[in-house]
Amino acid sequence: MDTSYCAQDILRCDLCDSELQSHCELCHINLCRACVGDHLSDSSKKHRVVPYSERRSTLNYPKCPHHDDKCCELYCEICDSTVCSTCISSGKHKGHNLVDVRQKLSSKKEDLEKDLKELEENIYPKYTEIATDIHKDEADFEEYYGKQITAVITQGEEWHKEVENIVNKEKSSIEEMKTKHLTAINKEKDSITQTVSHLQKNILELKNILKSNDFSLAFEYKSRNAEFRRLPPKLKISLPSFCPRMTSTEQLRQQFGSLSALFISEEDRGWIMRKPEGSLSPPVKPLLSQPQLLASIDTGYPLQKNQYSVTCLSDELIWTSGEDRILKLYNLQGSLLKLFQTGQGSDPEDITITRNGDLVFTDPNQTTVNIVKNDRLWEMIRVDQWKIWGICKTYLGELLVTMDRANESKVVRFSGSTKIQSIQFDEGNALYLPGTAKYISENRNFDICVTENIHSRVVVVNQAGKLRFRYTGHRSVFPMNRTFDPIGITTDSQSHILVADCKNCCIHILNQDGKFLRFINNCYLTRPWGICVNTSDKLFVADGKTIKKILYI
Repeated sequence: MDTSYCAQDILRCDLCDSELQSHCELCHINLCRACVGDHLSDSSKKHRVVPYSERRSTLNYPKCPHHDDKCCELYCEICDSTVCSTCISSGKHKGHNLVDVRQKLSSKKEDLEKDLKELEENIYPKYTEIATDIHKDEADFEEYYGKQITAVITQGEEWHKEVENIVNKEKSSIEEMKTKHLTAINKEKDSITQTVSHLQKNILELKNILKSNDFSLAFEYKSRNAEFRRLPPKLKISLPSFCPRMTSTEQLRQQFGSLSALFISEEDRGWIMRKPEGSLSPPVKPLLSQPQLLASIDTGYPLQKNQYSVTCLSDELIWTSGEDRILKLYNLQGSLLKLFQTGQGSDPEDITITRNGDLVFTDPNQTTVNIVKNDRLWEMIRVDQWKIWGICKTYLGELLVTMDRANESKVVRFSGSTKIQSIQFDEGNALYLPGTAKYISENRNFDICVTENIHSRVVVVNQAGKLRFRYTGHRSVFPMNRTFDPIGITTDSQSHILVADCKNCCIHILNQDGKFLRFINNCYLTRPWGICVNTSDKLFVADGKTIKKILYI
C-alpha cells in the first residue's frame, strides 16, 4: 500500500472495488491490477493507463463530442471549439485558425484566474458589505417604528376613551407598513444572502478547476462574473411618520393625526468598476507624422451602393456590410471567404463581433439586433417602437446599442439579450438628440463614445452615464470648409478616439479627454464611413466600395 494513503480510506477500483493501482486518463476511471488487462482489451479506444500516483502528470485532453474514440488536441478559433484529427481531416475547419489546445487552455485559465480574482477581491467583498448594511438598517427601522407607535399611543392616551378605536386603527396601519417594510427588507436580505452563497460556490468551483488538469472542466465553465458584476438595486424607502394634532372631539377622525405613506422604491447601485487587464499601462505608441495606406481591398459593391460598416474578426479577417444587404468576410489579400444574405426587408446598419467570434448586426427597419451563428440568422434583441442604429462589443463582453425615436435617444447596455443599463439623461438633461444614425464605441477607460451625425458632434460619457465632453470638430484646420460630418467611430490601445468625417474625407484623432491631436487625410479617402482598429492598431476604413488599411500609429 502506498504510504501516502496511510491513515486514510483505501482508494478503490471503479470496476471491482479492489484496491487501485492505476488510472486511465482517457476514460477517467481508477483500476486495480486485475482490471487493467480487461480495460485495455477494448481496442476501440486508445487508452492511456498510468500509475495512479502519476495521474496528474499526464494531461487530460477533452473528448471529441463528434468522434467518441478521439481526443481534441487542437482548438479552432473561428468555430470556438476543440477539434480532433478526424474533425480536421473532414475539411470542416479548412482555412480556420487552429492552435494547440494547451495554448488555448493557458488563456482559458488566465480568464478563470481573472474571474476568481475579481470575485474574491472586488465583487464578493461588496456583496458582504451590502449584507452588513441591510442588517444595520433592519435594527434601525425597528427602533424607528417603535418611536412612531409610541407617538400614536401617547397621543391616544391624552384623548378621551371614545377615540380608542381611532388609535387602534392607526396602530394597525403602522404595523401593516412595518410588515411591508420588513417583507421588503427580508426579500432584499434573502436575495443578497443567496447571491453571496452563489458567489462562494462559484469561487470554490473556480479554485477546483484551476487546481485540476481536467481540460473539460475549464471548457465547460461558463463565467457568471457579468451577472454578479451588476449589483442588486438598493431599497429606497420613504418612512411613514405620525403627526399628532390637538383638535376638538367633533373632528376626531380627521384631526387625530396623519400618517405619511410608506414608499418603497429601488435605487440603482450601478456596477463594480473594473478595468481590463493591462489597460492601466499599455505600451506607448506615438502617432505617425504621415499615416500610410497599407492596402486597399475592393469589396465588389455594385454601382450606386456603398458599404457602411467594417469590423475585425481577427488581425487577418474583416467583416463588412452595406446597402446590398450582404455580410461579407474578407482576408487582407482581398479574398472573399464567406458571405451571408440577410434577406428581404432586412437592412444591416452596423456590425460587431461577440466574444465568441459571432457576427452581430443592427437592423433599424426590423428594430432588432441579429446574430449569425453556425451560418444561421437568429434574432437576439427586439426593441419595439425604437429604431436601433449603432452597436459595439465592450471589453467585458457586453453589447452597447444606440437607439432613438421621434423625440428621444439613448444608449442601452445588454448582457446577452438582457438589458442591464439605459443611458439617456445626466442630471435631468438629455445626453443625446434624436435623429439619423448614431455609431458607438467603448474606450479602454470604459468611456462610451457616440457620433451624432445630424448634429455634427461626438458625445462621450463615462461608464455610469455621466457626461465627460462633447466634440464638435476642429474647424480651423478642416481640409475643406464643410460642416463636421461624424459617422463611424472607434478607439485604439492608446485610448485614442478616431472619428470618420465623411464629407471632409478624413479621420479625426482625439485623446481620451477630447483633445484634437491630428487628421488622417492623405490616404486617398473619398467617403469614410465605418471604421475599426485591430489588436495591432491597424485602422480599417469602409470607404465607398473599398476597405482601406492604414498605419497611423
